[in-house]
Amino acid sequence: MIATDSLLDKSKTIAAALFEGRAYPWEVIPEIKDFILSLGPTLPADLFDNPAQGVWIARSASVAPTAYIGAPCIIDEGAEIRHCAYIRGGAVIGKRCVVGNSTEIKNAVLFDEVQVPHFNYVGDSVFGYKAHMGAGCIASNVKGDRTPVSVKNGGGRIDTGLKKLGAILGDYAEIGCNSVLSPGCVVGRNTTVYPMSFVRGVIPENSVYKNKSIAELVKKY
Repeated sequence: MIATDSLLDKSKTIAAALFEGRAYPWEVIPEIKDFILSLGPTLPADLFDNPAQGVWIARSASVAPTAYIGAPCIIDEGAEIRHCAYIRGGAVIGKRCVVGNSTEIKNAVLFDEVQVPHFNYVGDSVFGYKAHMGAGCIASNVKGDRTPVSVKNGGGRIDTGLKKLGAILGDYAEIGCNSVLSPGCVVGRNTTVYPMSFVRGVIPENSVYKNKSIAELVKKY
């Protein structure tokens, strides 16, 4: 349920080689930057521009002049980087992805057709094919006590050894508006998270996650 092959279709990313032989998706997090710097120079010049050192942008991608693109970074074909997007570096943005207004990406792999279109934070994360974050969603990547992040799976936990680890979203995962994904959160394939949710641990595939709260209505005096 949390293995790489059970979460991600590796044929849907330019970074497929990065995931080969990885039991868990988060194992790639420390190696994203070096991978970009090794892959970038091999990309075909007729398809990719190299506008700055360590930055490769597909000629078919749309990048707003107000967007910030930090190195190292690869933006694949047909991606749309909108007004005031903030790509800090260490980012692989897949084919036909949408990175929108005030969305911040840092050390992350977005598989093809991922959408993070409105006021999102994605740090030290992997988002599978066609995963989508609603407006205001956050993938938190650091624990409050700054200790290494563990992935809590049922009654057990897997120590990642990473002080920074955001979320792993399986293919087609849908995250409702204003939700917060806690460090080391894993959302399975085809799973929907309700808006305004706080998500911890591992959420199985083909599920609906409802973060229920108790609402109280009182008479106004």
